[in-house]
Amino acid sequence: MPRLPETPAPPAGSLVTGHFVKGPRYATYRERGTHDWLLVYTASGHGRFGHAGGELVTNPGDMTLLKPGVLHDYGTARGQRQWEPFWAHFIPKPAWLEWLEWPEIAPGLLHLTLAGDESRYRIVRRFRELVRLNAGPSRLREPLALNALEEILLRCEQANPRGAAAGLDSRIARSLAYICDNFAGPLTVPKIAAQCALSPSRFAHLFRVQTGQTPQRYLELQRLNRARQLLEFTQEPVSTIARQVGFENPFYFTLRFRRHLGASPREWRQRQAGRG
Repeated sequence: MPRLPETPAPPAGSLVTGHFVKGPRYATYRERGTHDWLLVYTASGHGRFGHAGGELVTNPGDMTLLKPGVLHDYGTARGQRQWEPFWAHFIPKPAWLEWLEWPEIAPGLLHLTLAGDESRYRIVRRFRELVRLNAGPSRLREPLALNALEEILLRCEQANPRGAAAGLDSRIARSLAYICDNFAGPLTVPKIAAQCALSPSRFAHLFRVQTGQTPQRYLELQRLNRARQLLEFTQEPVSTIARQVGFENPFYFTLRFRRHLGASPREWRQRQAGRG
């Protein structure tokens, strides 16, 4: 088969995202890849990724990652009518690199399969938000988009058989996802335990054994981390942010925030604004 013409690469160093549905003739070819990483999620249809030993055909729910400098030879799978990918060209933050150690199909071509409709729904929802944020008019569009991308990579880490979450009991993994999706609500240990079909005492014990912390502490950390992001990237009043992340009492929120991050919410916001 003759080599395809070289496809232009995106601007180096920029976060570039997209979503499209392509027909049977769609193909991209970059002999030397790009200087960034490329993440591709197959939402529907089937894609193909060529490599020296053959090709990887992706199905709905498959996540593919191409390292910098690796051949880009991908498109709609042969014999298929269409392919619907979400994609992102990005430069990973240093802390992300350990999350990108996925199973390798070929040198620099990595692959994960996300099991279950719920996991796939969350990924599609977050990818849509990533694309929307990155194309928006806000001066904070890229930091907000990177936050969405980080969540996608964290969910991939949960599905990674080589990742830190691989040894988790499936019930605890399910509880972690439930807490992350519902942390702003009135969660209790019995309510979370019910999602895992465990008694509250058994759940609390297993959670601590598996994660090294109590469910209450994990829930509080999710709330405080989200509050930190809202303080950095929005101008919402502190009392409003407290309610949005699940703290009914703004004074208690300030106490817990200070203990966790060493500064009050207002002090934290001022520091971040000064760094900008």
